[in-house]
Amino acid sequence: MLRYAFTFLALGGITIALAADDKPGSGPGWKTMGKDDFTKANCDDNTFQWKDDGSLYCTGTPVGVLKSAKQYTNFEMFLMWKHLKPAGNSGVFVWAPEKPLAELKRGALPHGIEVQVLDLAYKTNYENSTKKKADWFTCHGDVFPVGSSKMKPFPPVSPNGQRSFPKKETTKAAGEWNQYHIKAVNGEIRLTVNGEEVSGGAECNPKTGYICLESEGSPIEFRNIKIKELP
Repeated sequence: MLRYAFTFLALGGITIALAADDKPGSGPGWKTMGKDDFTKANCDDNTFQWKDDGSLYCTGTPVGVLKSAKQYTNFEMFLMWKHLKPAGNSGVFVWAPEKPLAELKRGALPHGIEVQVLDLAYKTNYENSTKKKADWFTCHGDVFPVGSSKMKPFPPVSPNGQRSFPKKETTKAAGEWNQYHIKAVNGEIRLTVNGEEVSGGAECNPKTGYICLESEGSPIEFRNIKIKELP
């Protein structure tokens, strides 16, 4: 009986270890992305500021992006983000094509698949200022193609047919950290927000390109930016 107990405990230990490796951002193959993994695209030199602890602060001005130093095809990405003011706007661009990105002017955003990073108060502010119902976007992790990029969104789909709306509202408000786990494989993208898969799309074109972090008018902080390249 004692021998079987030790076997059970050993197997249990293996199970726990495997579960830990399965956690996004941990385990074999994951790499922390830092200053050397990104380069300026069309923002000011101080728009994105790397801190000593490895976190990344973005002023929000001017509108533009910080791009990865290399292109990626199949990968998983994990990051945490926190808006520093209510109604903040930002995003993560996946598979941004090289030529439009190289010619990106100041104040412009790239093509690619955008994973929206939007604070909960943004929608209320938008409706109050425009007097229009904001039914074409949400604040919980929309995924959609930008510019010349293409994607078939997973349901639920926005009224204009372009965006994959999140199946569940899991985003936290300004001042709180949110977790994004992005899986981008063979032209398919899936977004998990704070532990629950909520949105995505298939048949993306292109399905190779740069990863970009967005500056769009409001301060935001990123940390624990990690990537795992896949075959």
